[in-house]
Amino acid sequence: MAHAIIKRRFGRRGKLWIMSEASSPILDRPTRARVLTSLVCCGAVVFVLAAPAAGADDSFARHALNGRFQVTSNGDWAKTNDVYRDEQTVRQVWTIASSCVDAATCSGTVTSSQGWSADLTYASQWWTVRRVLDEWQPCADGTAAAGSQTYRFWGVEPDGSGTRTDTNPTVLAGSDKTLGNSGDCGRSLPLEITAPLRLQKLD
Repeated sequence: MAHAIIKRRFGRRGKLWIMSEASSPILDRPTRARVLTSLVCCGAVVFVLAAPAAGADDSFARHALNGRFQVTSNGDWAKTNDVYRDEQTVRQVWTIASSCVDAATCSGTVTSSQGWSADLTYASQWWTVRRVLDEWQPCADGTAAAGSQTYRFWGVEPDGSGTRTDTNPTVLAGSDKTLGNSGDCGRSLPLEITAPLRLQKLD
C-alpha cells in the first residue's frame, strides 16, 4: 500500500521512492548514500542562507551619536596653563555619523561647519575627537607653531544636573583642549588652553 501511494504521488520522480522503507530499493546502497548526503547538505545551505547576518544587529544603536549638534567652546571659562583667562567663544555645527559594536566601543566621523572633518571614537566612557591646528601658537619671531586639539565629551541629562547618560543623549558636556609642544616658540613649558564644551542636538 505504501508503495502504491508513493507511486501515485511521485510517479514521475521514481528515484524519490528511496525515501520510503516500504518502497522497492531501485537504487544501490552507495548511490543512496550520496543522495542522502546531498539532501542533508542542501538543507544546511538553506539554513545558513536563512540565518540573519551577524552585522545586522542594531541593539547598540542607542549608544551611537548621529545627527547635527550645536557645539560651543565657552571662552568665558577658559584656562591657559590652568589659569583662568578669557578666550574667544567658538560656536560651530557638527554633523556626526557613528556606530557601535558594543556599549563601550564606537567610532565614526565629525564634519564641522568650520570646514574640517575628523575621526570620532568612544572608549573609556567618553567620546573623543582629535585634530591638528596648523600655526596655532604665534611666536615672537613671526612664526607660528602647531597645536593638538582634543575634544572630549559625554552625554548628560538635559535638566542641567550634570547627571550622566549614555543612551540617546541630546546634550553632551566636556572639554576643548589644545596643547602645544615643549620647545615651541622657545618655551620649555608647552602652551595649553582648555575651555568647557557643550553639544546640543539640533536634529
